[in-house]
Amino acid sequence: MKSFLIALTRNPISLFGAAVVTATAILIVTLFTLELFGFQGGPYSGIIAYLIVPVLFIAGLLLIPLGIFRQRRSDRLAAARGEAPPAFPVLDLNDPSIRNRALIFAVLTALNIVILATATYKGVETMDTTQFCGKTCHSVMQPEFTAFQRSPHAHARCVDCHIGPGAGWFVKSKLSGVGQVVAVATGHYPRPIPTPVHNLRPARETCEQCHWPSKFVGDRIKVIPGFADDEANGEQKTVLLMRVGGKQGSVSKGIHWHVDPGVSIRYLSDDKRETIYEVEMKNAQGEVRRFKAQGDVPKGAVWRTMDCVDCHNRPSHTFHPPAEEVDAAMSDGRLPKDLPFLHRESIRLLKASYPSQEAARQGIAQGLQDFYTKQYPAVASAKSAVIRDASAVLGVIYSSNVFPAMDIGWGTYPNHIGHESSPGCFRCHDDAHKTADGRTISQDCSLCHGLLAVQEKDPAVLKSLQQ
Repeated sequence: MKSFLIALTRNPISLFGAAVVTATAILIVTLFTLELFGFQGGPYSGIIAYLIVPVLFIAGLLLIPLGIFRQRRSDRLAAARGEAPPAFPVLDLNDPSIRNRALIFAVLTALNIVILATATYKGVETMDTTQFCGKTCHSVMQPEFTAFQRSPHAHARCVDCHIGPGAGWFVKSKLSGVGQVVAVATGHYPRPIPTPVHNLRPARETCEQCHWPSKFVGDRIKVIPGFADDEANGEQKTVLLMRVGGKQGSVSKGIHWHVDPGVSIRYLSDDKRETIYEVEMKNAQGEVRRFKAQGDVPKGAVWRTMDCVDCHNRPSHTFHPPAEEVDAAMSDGRLPKDLPFLHRESIRLLKASYPSQEAARQGIAQGLQDFYTKQYPAVASAKSAVIRDASAVLGVIYSSNVFPAMDIGWGTYPNHIGHESSPGCFRCHDDAHKTADGRTISQDCSLCHGLLAVQEKDPAVLKSLQQ
C-alpha cells in the first residue's frame, strides 16, 4: 500500500488522473443533484454532464494505473542501477490501518462504479431526448426540427419513430450517428440532406406501435380552405369525403387497403422513390399481379416493400407549399381577410428569392408595405399595424419552410400524401402501369375520395352536417 501510494503521489500522470477523477465525480454528482431539484440547462448541459464529463472521468481512471506502471518501471530501472527499490506492500488485513485503507479503496471503487453507471444511463437518456436530436447539430437539423415542432407528432420523441423499441436498432442508430457526428464536425455533409432515408427501421415496427392497420377508420370529411387572388381575397372551400378505409372483419377497403396485413405490395423505383417503374401486388387470396410502366428501367433502380412512409413520407417533417400556408393562415385568422389582394401578394412575396431568412423577413415586410403604399395609400395609412403584423406572419411562414443556408426551398422535400404538390398517388395510379393482360392501376379519383364541394364559398354540404 505504501508503494502504491508512493507511485500514485510521486508520479505526475497518476496524480493528474486522480485529480481528474475527483473533479469530474464531484461535477457529475453536482449536476445530477441540480437536475433532481428541477434545474434545466438545455440540451448542451446534458451533453456536458452525461457525455463529455464521463469520458473525462474514465480518462482519469485510466491515467492512474498508467502513471503507476510508469513509476514501477522507473523503480525497476533504479534497482538495476543499484538503488534500493521501494518494498512491495504487505497487505496484512490483520493490521487495522491496512484494513481501513482496503475498506476505503473498496468503497471508493464502488462509488466510482455507481457514478459511472449513472452517468452512462443519463448519457443514453440525454441522447434520446428531442432537444438533443433537434438542437445539438443546430444548422443541420434546424429545418427538420422546425417542421417537427409544427407537426401532429410534436409531442412524440424522435427516437420513438426513428429507432423504436429494442436494443438492436438503438445500437444501429448510434453507430450510424458516429459518421454523422464526424460529417457535421468537419462540415462535410450534403445541403440539403438527401431523402428518403434508406436505413430507417421498417414502419411496421415503429408507426404501428400507435397506428393499427387492422383498425377500421372508414370515411372522413376533409375541408380544404382556400382564397382567391382577387381584391376581396374571396373565400372558397373544397370538401372531400376521404375513403381512408382500413380493415373491418375480413374485408379491407379504402386507402389503407394498401397496408392490409394480407396484402403485399412491392415496387421498383429510382433512389428517391418518385418514379415507379414496376409494381408487384399480392392480394389476400394469394393472387399476384405485376404492373409495368412503359420505357426502360434505368440502372440503380431498387425494389422496396411498400409501407406507411411510401405515402406518409413526411409524417413529422412536412414542408408546406406557399399557397397552402397562406390559405391556412387566412382561414385561422393569422392573416387578415380584408387587406386587398393580400392572398396574391403574400404568395408572390413568399416565392421571391432571398439570401437568408432574415433577409426574407425584411424583404417581405418591405414588399408588402410598398405594395399598399403605392396601390392603396389610404389602407397603408389606416392599417399600418395590420400590414406590419401580416408581414411578421409571412416571415414566420417563410422561415418555417425555406432554409437558404441548407439549400432548402419551396418544393425541395415533396409530400406524397395526395397529388397537389407532388405526383404522390399518381406515381402508381396513372393508368400507365399495366399487366400483361392489359389491367391498369386506376387513376379514378373516387377510389380515394368523393368530391362533395369544389371551391365553393358556402358549401351546402357543410350546412347539412352542422344541422
